[in-house]
Amino acid sequence: MKLFSLSILHKGATKANLLKAAYDLSSFSFFQRSSVQEFMTFTSALIVERSSQGSRASVKEQEYLCHVYVRNDNLSAVVIADAEYPQRVCFTLLDKVLEEFSRQVDSIDWPTGNPDTINYKALDIHLAKYQNPREADAMTKVQAELDETKIILHNTMESLLERGEKLDDLVAKSEHLGDCSKAFYKTARKQNSCCEIM
Repeated sequence: MKLFSLSILHKGATKANLLKAAYDLSSFSFFQRSSVQEFMTFTSALIVERSSQGSRASVKEQEYLCHVYVRNDNLSAVVIADAEYPQRVCFTLLDKVLEEFSRQVDSIDWPTGNPDTINYKALDIHLAKYQNPREADAMTKVQAELDETKIILHNTMESLLERGEKLDDLVAKSEHLGDCSKAFYKTARKQNSCCEIM
């Protein structure tokens, strides 16, 4: 069970704005880390853009689950975990991080802020602390209110995309991804596709 990424974003009218992010990419090779980090940033922004206000959702992308929470004030958070990590603990983490962030960072800074200008240091601490869900689970028992929000599980990232759009087209158009990351995506896509028997 592992958490790979924890991001805080602001959902704008047309695109999501990354405010702060923390990553644990130690399970990836050194040379892949920058591309993997760019893809996690891209995926987090895309999921927030496609999610409605006041919603929580879990989106499966290959062997990863991306959990998103978009509050009614457009402050959003995304955690990317492996499929074994407990969903409830992820949403507890997202709720806690967004509540803490909204108390420490003025909402005027959300639409225009970026990771360099936003002063919020606790994201790396939360990502490290929640690597062990059993420790986090003990904290959730203390929580008085139970969250009754419906959580929607999308089978694939493709189901989240609007009709007629393909993930490949979005990757090609993305301004978040560098050329190396796009090449990494194409190579990974080829290697993950099934072999054809002739």
